[in-house]
Amino acid sequence: MATYSHLTIVLLVLAVDGLFCLAVGAAAGILARIDGASQAAVLTRCGIVFASAFTLSLALLTFLAAALR
Repeated sequence: MATYSHLTIVLLVLAVDGLFCLAVGAAAGILARIDGASQAAVLTRCGIVFASAFTLSLALLTFLAAALR
């Protein structure tokens, strides 16, 4: 069985978190385009949703790390 360092696990979790945030941002962009928003508005909404999803995910990961410690 392979053993992973803490840094490897953290990098894997951040990679999955980044993919999740990209998916959420893309969904927000698609919904904005369906609503008829301009390209600039879509990019702005995607950026805001990506940043808020990433912040929320990191807050939850920090909470879990503190709770499991």
